[in-house]
Amino acid sequence: MPSSKPSPLERNPGIDLLRGIAILLVVLHHLGLRIPLKKTALAEVLPTRLLSALNFNGYEAVFVFFVISGFLIAGNAIRRWGALERIDLRDFYARRFARIVPCLLALVGVLSVLHLVGAQDYAINREGQSLPRAVLAALGLHLNWYEGQTGYLPGNWDVLWSLSIEEVFYLGFPLACLLLRRDALMALLL
Repeated sequence: MPSSKPSPLERNPGIDLLRGIAILLVVLHHLGLRIPLKKTALAEVLPTRLLSALNFNGYEAVFVFFVISGFLIAGNAIRRWGALERIDLRDFYARRFARIVPCLLALVGVLSVLHLVGAQDYAINREGQSLPRAVLAALGLHLNWYEGQTGYLPGNWDVLWSLSIEEVFYLGFPLACLLLRRDALMALLL
């Protein structure tokens, strides 16, 4: 008799579809910041209102990613430890660290080099901002707060704002699970 519980490696096609739609909306949003879709050849075949909506809704698609991430993290924790209140903090944080930090270090390294060589759209030139402070904010997972205080960094740095928000969830999620000790309370809180 087949198991009704999916294996940890099994993909969920519904989640993959939501991710795909969200990715498309984010890409269209970023394209629309520089080339509004209503000013492209698409305007000849699609209504302007639809093109404007496609450009605008990419911002909200990031929140779809946050919800999907929370769903997957909670589901994986339940599969791995049997219940949210049994999360192993050390293992949880080690897994998050291994998944996030290598790519984050590589990205911050590349962005720093591009800043140092003065590459247009990569160099941090806004008053009150600096490369060391941007690196600290990116690695300290508070780039969104840094930008809130000093203004947006160049667009290629700015992509890290969402990682800052998501990682705060990852830092607090297992602690909340252990403190609340009940899946029902955790579901209500989330």
